[in-house]
Amino acid sequence: MFDRSKCDLCGDCLVECHYVDYSREKAIREITALIEGRSADILKDCVTCLGCVEYCEKGADPFDLINSLQEKQGSVKVTDASRALFDHFINQPVGVERKDPSKPVLSLCIMKDLVPPEIVGHKMFEGMSVVWGGEYFCYMGMVHSFKGSLAEKNARAFIDGLAGLDAPEIVFLHDECYSMVTRKVRDFGIEVPFKATHIVDYMIGYLQARQASVNKLNRRIAYQRPCSARLTPELEDSLDEFFSLVGVERVDRVYDRKKALCCGGAIRGFEGQDERGREWQRKNVSDALDHGAEAMVFLCQMCGVSLRGVCGKLGTGLVSVIDLARMSLGEIPFPN
Repeated sequence: MFDRSKCDLCGDCLVECHYVDYSREKAIREITALIEGRSADILKDCVTCLGCVEYCEKGADPFDLINSLQEKQGSVKVTDASRALFDHFINQPVGVERKDPSKPVLSLCIMKDLVPPEIVGHKMFEGMSVVWGGEYFCYMGMVHSFKGSLAEKNARAFIDGLAGLDAPEIVFLHDECYSMVTRKVRDFGIEVPFKATHIVDYMIGYLQARQASVNKLNRRIAYQRPCSARLTPELEDSLDEFFSLVGVERVDRVYDRKKALCCGGAIRGFEGQDERGREWQRKNVSDALDHGAEAMVFLCQMCGVSLRGVCGKLGTGLVSVIDLARMSLGEIPFPN
């Protein structure tokens, strides 16, 4: 949540934003207007990437202020297709596959249709119960459809549903769910009665226990950070450890880490902004290629869907972090 006591009106949050070209004076005027509940240009210019959460070193969370006013003022409209997609997420049927109760539960959130069966059925997750569907949806992604208030409204039900699985540990395949459980629910005063483990941390443990079977890939990749990673920047260390384990070099490029771009999918879902989103996608993937990356690696399944077209057109591979683990185990080849 936005914390006015931590905002000193420095303007960093908007000065550092890739998607606008504001002077510091303009940025300060914009934030001042937002704090006063007035309209501001950033409400229409913001692409909901959450970057300003990380740009604000005081921890004020300016994105929450921006997004809540976007919702209240109806600043940006989403396309019918985007609206239908989010409705589909909310209403997705629930599934629970009960297996070994002594093992962690794997949560797919609403990504089951985007995760190949061979991944869920992989020996990495052998014996683990698996859950998915609308009841296990964290609602974090609703910020991209300007309905971010739904995350807070549904937070208690989300945590209670997971707690009802009676699992001491839950592994989250979806980065947004992990960010919700470890960061956002604290804002809502909700306690989490189970251990939350990120999919990357889980895979690190799995591969470390089988190092004799891990083959270094010796490849260069560019990483696509999901928007929700802005809430958990400490996971960058885990990602670097994972990439080292599987033997890939995360290229040093313009649009990575704190300066990362979003995948562009959300922008293309805003009315009249499809070409704007495509332009940023081209900049993102071109930057990866210019710095020697052989593939784009994604964590969020929606990022993978969003980047599929531009990666194909520009001639670079597109790989999920889970498939990187499978490649290091010799199960599937690295893309040409």
